[in-house]
Amino acid sequence: MAVELRTGLELLGRDECLRLLASSPIGRLAVVVGEQPLVFPVNYALDGEHVVFRTAEGTKLHGALRGPVAFEVDCADTVYHGGWSVLVVGHADDVVDPGERARLDRLPLRPWGPGPKDRWVRIRPDAITGRRLPRPARARH
Repeated sequence: MAVELRTGLELLGRDECLRLLASSPIGRLAVVVGEQPLVFPVNYALDGEHVVFRTAEGTKLHGALRGPVAFEVDCADTVYHGGWSVLVVGHADDVVDPGERARLDRLPLRPWGPGPKDRWVRIRPDAITGRRLPRPARARH
């Protein structure tokens, strides 16, 4: 396992990052709108290596489609001070093809928030990276 020398964090491989992405139902989408960074919690699913989520017209959708995006999931162990974080950096597409939308509709993903979420957004990753803060040795026993 690779360790970042400066921080002591474990560097996660792509397969482990994808496994961790698949294990969490909520992530955070980061976009830039009007030169201001914004972060939105979204429930999502994985479609291969792509992150997909449903949304409606609005700031989140328009910010995602206008530039690069970041998507992050993590898990923190507040008792033993451990945890992990996975970051996906890429670009988002508005999925408009009816056949593709029908296929995505079969994923185990239903909107949590109220109102119609009739737009599918797909994040195509340019990079998927992850880090883990291992629990201290004394906490593993």
